[in-house]
Amino acid sequence: MITLTLGNKLKALREQRGWTQTLAASRLGISSQVVSNYERDYRSPDKEMLSRIAKVYNCSLDWLLGISDDPERIEDNASVVEKKKSTSEFESLFFYELEKLSEEDKQKALEHVRYLRYLAEQENRK
Repeated sequence: MITLTLGNKLKALREQRGWTQTLAASRLGISSQVVSNYERDYRSPDKEMLSRIAKVYNCSLDWLLGISDDPERIEDNASVVEKKKSTSEFESLFFYELEKLSEEDKQKALEHVRYLRYLAEQENRK
């Protein structure tokens, strides 16, 4: 099975839309050189940029990070949480604290957790 790198995914997304690197850069608020570096895996976007990329390309952050095989954007993560029947004490505390946040802050927290998972997976591959 061939695993696409983040750069391969970004290039494919851009080309599917018929965008030049310059147009993609403009929509992302970065230079075309940075887009090129991302697509060639010379440079990795930070978590804020990953979130912006997912929004601009309308794709799943999980897919970009290699967590999911489905590039479709998932707007409602509540169903994932509901499916989990038993939770540890740590998870219960996490969800208790999470409930105190606004919806926007919950989304930011989720993106941060996903980014931390991505970093851990990258570290494990070394």
